[in-house]
Amino acid sequence: MKLALALSERADLQERIGDLAARLNKNAKVQEGETPTEDPYVLIKELDSCYARLEVLIAKINHTNNVTMCGDVSMVDLLAKRECLLGKIQKMKSFLLKSSDLIDRYYTKSEVRIYSTVPVAEMQERLDVLCKEYRTLDDKIQEKNWTTELI
Repeated sequence: MKLALALSERADLQERIGDLAARLNKNAKVQEGETPTEDPYVLIKELDSCYARLEVLIAKINHTNNVTMCGDVSMVDLLAKRECLLGKIQKMKSFLLKSSDLIDRYYTKSEVRIYSTVPVAEMQERLDVLCKEYRTLDDKIQEKNWTTELI
């Protein structure tokens, strides 16, 4: 099995677990004399099964990423870099959104003027560079995922 397929299965399992948790919560209580729409014991059994499979997949994925090299850099290092780049991008987008907000102005003698604390266009260029770096790194990781066998 390729690493990419294992990652896809992991995502599916995580979504399935979320669905099962929601269904369990919906069937946690019923009115006296009623029966739940689904048997909680059946749902719990399926939840246990999904978690058992997820545990195996996570261990294999982590092991594979630990030993897989992409040039002279490990996949673990590339994944850490990608995660941090994504965090920077998200924070910068939020900051730029705030700094470029237009303020409704009222023209009075006591008008308070609001200015951006940074040159927005310059910061947008910086963000564009980060986004390009992220896309390039993500492409490299995705390519490696499709060519690496799960250990």
